[in-house]
Amino acid sequence: MPIPTSIPAYDWIAYQAANQPQKLALLDLGSGRRLSYSAFDDRIGRLAAALRAEGKVAPGDRVMVLGHNSSDVFEIQFACARLGAIFVPVNWRLAPPELVQIARHAAPTVLYFQPEFAETAAEMARQCGTSCVATFGAADSDHERMIAAHAPLVGPHPITHDDVATILYTSGTTGMPKGVTITHGMRFWQAINLAGPTRLNADTVCLTVLPLFHVGGLDVYANPCFHFGGTVLLMRGFDAAQCLRLLTDDEAAVTLFIGVPAMYLFMAQLPEFQAARFHPRLRATVGAAPIPLSQLRKWEARGLALQMLYGMTETCGVITALDGADVVRKAGSSGKPALHMALRLVTPEGREAGTGETGEVWVKGPSVTPGYWRNEAANAAAFSDGWLRTGDAATRDAEGFITIVDRWKDMYISGGENVYPAEVEDVLYQIPGIAEVAVIGIPDPQWGEVGCAVVVAKPDVGLTESDILRHCDGRLARYKQPRAIRFVDALPRNATGKVHKPTLRALIRG
Repeated sequence: MPIPTSIPAYDWIAYQAANQPQKLALLDLGSGRRLSYSAFDDRIGRLAAALRAEGKVAPGDRVMVLGHNSSDVFEIQFACARLGAIFVPVNWRLAPPELVQIARHAAPTVLYFQPEFAETAAEMARQCGTSCVATFGAADSDHERMIAAHAPLVGPHPITHDDVATILYTSGTTGMPKGVTITHGMRFWQAINLAGPTRLNADTVCLTVLPLFHVGGLDVYANPCFHFGGTVLLMRGFDAAQCLRLLTDDEAAVTLFIGVPAMYLFMAQLPEFQAARFHPRLRATVGAAPIPLSQLRKWEARGLALQMLYGMTETCGVITALDGADVVRKAGSSGKPALHMALRLVTPEGREAGTGETGEVWVKGPSVTPGYWRNEAANAAAFSDGWLRTGDAATRDAEGFITIVDRWKDMYISGGENVYPAEVEDVLYQIPGIAEVAVIGIPDPQWGEVGCAVVVAKPDVGLTESDILRHCDGRLARYKQPRAIRFVDALPRNATGKVHKPTLRALIRG
């Protein structure tokens, strides 16, 4: 018997519809739409038939989506899979010229958009030669008309784990964003890797607030939740007060949530946080960037220990996770590598980093991307002998726990010493009068670079530069202490809420 060269990919929603048809699959909190797995499956099948008939979507074609979180977005994603097409959600916060650039690169056959983005979508379609455009996100949208006008698709296109399911365009800190290819196999292994540390199963109720053009919205944890037959509660976008209410609502019964550090910061600043009570089954995880220990302690004090998770778009999500038993004992660590993930820490000299030594995270495994869409230069730079170079700096302790120090590129060198901003920010967050802070390196004639702390102060606290410098003295080595303080009204952030340090550097350096 011949050995198969590729593993078939199966339809998760069709499976759940056959086995638990009345189970709630998806609740769109923005529109109020509730979809059982049976209804979800039926709408996906009808949309797939419509895209094949009206959009002439063929295997390998790209279907681009521009808009806020909506249950429609998941329907488009799974309809693409039934056609063997590629789902391409894009960041609506980008400037129109950036979106046009991405549209030209991806060359979609169909462009879906919400009505508020009509002008930008029209220009994108014109520039990339896409004739089929369709609205979604409203009762009278093209999306609803297409679903109503067609019977469910008969004969879905057979797909394998090697086929590309999705292209996710990274934020692009410099130049053109890179299109990360996500295969069906990557998405499957992401679900398996998450099952252990998060206890994902059919009883999971996952609250999704991160944008669906981002791996955190799609695959941490919504798609894995569908894989196991759980329920996804979808917010149109993050709202701190609504999110905190849902996490403490016994009726919603949320068991799994992920947010970036800024989201936890904003929720902890709400008056309601002081009386918050969380369900004992809730696993709240934090990812995308290091979180200050002072923030972790605030949530621990309210009875919820935040579980650290480290991942990236290029791995469809998780790389390491901190298991529940170690959440308090190893607070600040990102845990150990996922079950099906190999990890190395490599020094700038190319050797393996020793215990406690900082190195760049290199990874390999079945959930790692095969490469960037139509970008051989980026592929050559990102991979070394089959290992993906993440660009993140980390250490490993004697027990094998990984701690992310910072983005490698955010490190600056002061007087010959490496300084990682996250470490300095952690100390600064201990100052009660600081609402938000970010540290960057700025040029200095004597030391090469020195730290600049960009601070958002809490109102009516009278925080001064001297207060901040005095706090750092004795808590940080001299070369790590910021030499400049800048007060601002707000920090620039990207679509997921992470501080966008390239923008911050440009603002501070003028």
